[in-house]
Amino acid sequence: MVRDHTSLKAWQAAHAVNVGVIRLARTAWKPYASALFTQLQRSSLSVQLNIAEGYSFGNSPTYTRHIGIAYGSAVETAEILKLGLETGVLPVDQARGILEHADHARHLLLGLLKYRRKFHA
Repeated sequence: MVRDHTSLKAWQAAHAVNVGVIRLARTAWKPYASALFTQLQRSSLSVQLNIAEGYSFGNSPTYTRHIGIAYGSAVETAEILKLGLETGVLPVDQARGILEHADHARHLLLGLLKYRRKFHA
């Protein structure tokens, strides 16, 4: 049973990403990659906050719209993490764990979005 937005598995995964991203920014931030870190923080935060805000609208098309925004931000977050890993900007040990949570959140949001769009197309 869902009690509030924090009981949603997608929110929990998004929250884990944010905690990881904040810790990562504290320990791995580099001046030459400041845009990457800033955008990573913004996109990951958008996932968690859009889930929470959308949930407040109850079973409505507005909730579905927020889930769509959260999904887009989850895709963006994963892409930034992959880019940071490929370029060596992000430490592999930390970033891979965050990416796993980000991919999990993205998959959960896609499932939720597909389910909700059946009813609020």
